[in-house]
Amino acid sequence: MAGMWRYMVAVVLLVCVGLWGSTEAVGGAKSRPRPQRRPPKKPKVNPSDQIPPVQNIDIQQMGGTWYLLTSASKCSYLMKHGTKVEPTVMILSTPSTPNGPLSVSTKTRHNHQCWEILQVYNLTPTPGHLTLKGLRPELDTDIVIRETDYTSYAIIYYQKLGKITMKLYGESVDDLSEPVLAKFEELAEKQGMGLAYLFPFPTYSTYISASIVYN
Repeated sequence: MAGMWRYMVAVVLLVCVGLWGSTEAVGGAKSRPRPQRRPPKKPKVNPSDQIPPVQNIDIQQMGGTWYLLTSASKCSYLMKHGTKVEPTVMILSTPSTPNGPLSVSTKTRHNHQCWEILQVYNLTPTPGHLTLKGLRPELDTDIVIRETDYTSYAIIYYQKLGKITMKLYGESVDDLSEPVLAKFEELAEKQGMGLAYLFPFPTYSTYISASIVYN
């Protein structure tokens, strides 16, 4: 009798297995595929991180008065008012300590008045890279001193919210040489800014430059 019960149980199990297999074959419930892991997000790279700064830069030699000569930018304000830009002077005060910030005074004229903007450029572990802090980290401005000879010109990149503005400064009111201007235009072209995005600033006279700096 016990053998008969074992035989019946075995038959029932075989029938159940057969029914389950046939249901699977005609499109019944299937096991769900294992969820795939999402690939890790690539770290965000700022455009300024890919711009090489001056090799072996000596930040102490950047101190002094710099006259803005030309800008390269897709800024909407410059696109509309680029022909009305006013003389602009930047005065850099180098840090008194090795890792201290640069004090920056930018002076310009507007409606026949002199305006001054005071800022602080913080040094970073990468020589030639600086940061102007914004209200939030995403509003920081990354600054790269791309090229300079310390005595006549400096090409500086400003990157904020993924957009880059390039500025060519001179350390005197005299016009720069053609090779320097051509170099600036070439670097601007590499950033997708051709001649339509270049905005020369007015020629500085000794009187204008002195009135901006000392007023």
